[in-house]
Amino acid sequence: MTTASDLSYPAHWEADVVLRDGGTARIRPITTDDAGRLVSFYEQVSDESKYYRFFAPYPRLSDRDVRRFTHHDYVDRVGLAATIGGEFIATVRYDRIGPDGRPASAPADEAEVAFLVQDAHQGRGVASALLEHIGAVARERGIRRFAAEVLPANNKMIKVFTDAGYQQKRSFEDGSVHLTLDLEPTAESLAVQRAREQRAEARSVQRLLAPGSVAVIGVSRSGAGVGAAVLRNLRDAGFRGHLYAVNEAARADLLDGVRAYRSLAGIGAPVDLAVIAVPAQRVPEAVAACGEHGVQGLVVLSAGYGESGPAGQERQRDLLRQVRSYGMRLIGPNAFGVINTAPDIELNASLAPAPATERGRIGLFTQSGAIGIALLSGLLRRGAGLSSFVSAGNRADVSGNDILQYWYDDEATDVALMYLETLGNPRKFTRLARRTAAVKPVVVARGGRHTPAGHVVPGTRLPDATVSALLRQAGVIRVDTVTELVDVGLLLAGQPLPAGPRVAILGNSESLGVLTYDACLTEGLRPLAPLDLTTAASPEDFRAALAGALASPDNDAVVVTAIPWVREQELAGDLAGALREAVAAVPGKPVAVVHVELGALADALSPGRAHPAAPSPHTPAAPLPTSAPPLAAAGAQGGIPAYPAAERAVKAIAEAVRHAEWRQAAADSGQVPEFEDIDEAGAAAQLASVLAGASHDAVLTLSEADARTLLARYGIRLHATLPAPSADAAARAARVLGYPVALKTTAPHLRHRADLGGVRLDLTGEAELRRGYEELTELLGKPQELLPVVQAMVPRGVDTVVRSVIDPAAGAVLSFGLAGVASELLGDTAHRLVPATDRDVAGLIRSIRAAPLLFGWRGSDPVDTPALEELLLRVSRLVDDHPEVVGVSLEPVVVATEGLSVLSATIRVARPPARTDLGPRTLPSY
Repeated sequence: MTTASDLSYPAHWEADVVLRDGGTARIRPITTDDAGRLVSFYEQVSDESKYYRFFAPYPRLSDRDVRRFTHHDYVDRVGLAATIGGEFIATVRYDRIGPDGRPASAPADEAEVAFLVQDAHQGRGVASALLEHIGAVARERGIRRFAAEVLPANNKMIKVFTDAGYQQKRSFEDGSVHLTLDLEPTAESLAVQRAREQRAEARSVQRLLAPGSVAVIGVSRSGAGVGAAVLRNLRDAGFRGHLYAVNEAARADLLDGVRAYRSLAGIGAPVDLAVIAVPAQRVPEAVAACGEHGVQGLVVLSAGYGESGPAGQERQRDLLRQVRSYGMRLIGPNAFGVINTAPDIELNASLAPAPATERGRIGLFTQSGAIGIALLSGLLRRGAGLSSFVSAGNRADVSGNDILQYWYDDEATDVALMYLETLGNPRKFTRLARRTAAVKPVVVARGGRHTPAGHVVPGTRLPDATVSALLRQAGVIRVDTVTELVDVGLLLAGQPLPAGPRVAILGNSESLGVLTYDACLTEGLRPLAPLDLTTAASPEDFRAALAGALASPDNDAVVVTAIPWVREQELAGDLAGALREAVAAVPGKPVAVVHVELGALADALSPGRAHPAAPSPHTPAAPLPTSAPPLAAAGAQGGIPAYPAAERAVKAIAEAVRHAEWRQAAADSGQVPEFEDIDEAGAAAQLASVLAGASHDAVLTLSEADARTLLARYGIRLHATLPAPSADAAARAARVLGYPVALKTTAPHLRHRADLGGVRLDLTGEAELRRGYEELTELLGKPQELLPVVQAMVPRGVDTVVRSVIDPAAGAVLSFGLAGVASELLGDTAHRLVPATDRDVAGLIRSIRAAPLLFGWRGSDPVDTPALEELLLRVSRLVDDHPEVVGVSLEPVVVATEGLSVLSATIRVARPPARTDLGPRTLPSY
């Protein structure tokens, strides 16, 4: 159904997208003001492309054509344009057609679609991005199929359609290829869309981290200031590309030994990356110069943006809008910079002095510059090496999600370390983290855990412990401090994953061995009795004991403990060599060393004192493993991680054990089932109708009738309820429903408060019903205050609660518990991320402490858990399919021995946030 409002400009169709080559473009509806842009665009298209579009020579557009292609009703006729710098680079258009292939005189569900891409931008994936967006627009307007006519020689456009992943039909008629695409999303089309997203976003980050040339804008002649510091760090790190300094007052050809120019335009060569270090008020001028010069990406170090209050936030939105208009990507503002230690790059475009760190296999992302400094220092101090580092500051554009896309298939990165204060788009983060964690560990420390952050839906926030558990479900190794971030990263970067939780402990101190044993039990590991080598143990004794432990089938990891000898400095190198020798001789298990006041030993064991980095000890980018992860040689990268406390070493091993267990479980994570009776389109139309005219930040609670209808579209039946504003009305309702019935109050302050006496059950006749009605009103108040209702009784069972919320720290969450005291007072509620699989909901039901009540506790009859699992899956689908649904509460859900009954439902809806993980791919909005 369409309304008059459909004819207004649909601003929500605007989107910025990353193209195949890593550049960006803006997609937006074409308007009547675009006539000049359309004509200019068409003039730049080759005759061949015009012929492919119109099937005949068509050198210019007539006035009639221009009007037709710029006047749309945004319902039956829609045109979208891809733009860079405000100018068209591609267009797509659909026209609704009837069964006979002619323009539809009445609403129809098929449309003819056609594309035109400027020749200079062909091969960048522009048409594929436009197809995703025009397809989403069409579905919103009730169109289910696209028809397209393509000349057989137009192989590029045929490939765009055939590679989209949609179900399609193809035939050859009258000299052209006729294609029909079913626009209903499929698993294949979603996989295609996300694969393109990953390649494009990874490429956009690669362009930032592997530039062929860098210009630093804002380098002072005195050598002081941020710009000069970055220039020195780039020079001292040995950047392999071309390096330029820009200072409008430059009077010499060189600044700090680097070629200097008064303006970017004066550089007679391409610039891939620009580092901007000028005051905030001068940044727009610098960005414009970069855009005109064709710079691919920016690192903006300048402060005074979102971190400085409302005025700064508006300045930041303007900055991003300007950057995107030129098709560039942005790290920052208020960034600390980027590092890439690849030997053919050697990029240190950051404020961290060179050498910032050793070359290695750890990728590091931080939102905070201060934390970035601490982490770089900690890794360097312990001899760990980096593959790449990004400190993104305010994350106006490039975020942790983009970096995960890059690290996923970056062969130089084996472990991803992230310090995050917000997740930004939590749905996308958990999806990307799950995929990345299957091939390389993702370790996250979160700051700001107890303050509102991200896109907050009013009234929902999960405890931090719950958020942590949900992130772990996505494969994230969640740690509490930056120290733990380094500890865990150090072990995972140089050691294989353990095959199980059994830990051997050996060393020259009985007391330290006992402390390590206790720490293992605290972390849920299975330690073996410590082997005490005594204080007289020599390096050879350590080597033999470690070799024996590594060769034993009775353990999965080894912790070596060591206290000082009299001649520490002399023996530290010998002990480190002995331990390395044992690991090299018997590879396959992770090893960690606990040292007490043995700094020399820690230095000798660090990767920086070892051989060059070897291949990853973890699985390469490949399908999820079906058995225990392959175990490479411990210390394959040369270093054995050393820790000054037993608790820290054991914590790192425990996280590695849990991650290995997650990988095995993820190999069979179940499926999100399809339900043939779901009416997704009908639900979307209903939600659009409900939210029509609602303000952007409004959260609406559906009426009972609307909630009943929406749930029914997803195969969920809400038990019949009839209002009872008087005793006579209650009696009439009971006659309609049939006795026995229940009489309940529904006033907000009495909902789910059976302890106040607002419920009467098993009323078998009218006299009993009227007596109960009189008792309620005498006890609790007038009918208009109580809002009584009558329901038919349902089979007795276990009262449960099914909920789903959108949480700013975890995304869409599905929750389950028993109704009443168990969940409300004791917090016995379990959670899973949406979309939930069949295995997820089976585990969800069984993970609450009161689960035995569902399975026949103390001789009671077990209830229908398969029906309960299906209900949970349907709620998960509802929330996953429609970002407008921000809260669902079904309480109580009475689960009987056969079937279940949903007695009450509350559904809250809102306009979807700008950053969702649903629909066509798009960058965060301004």
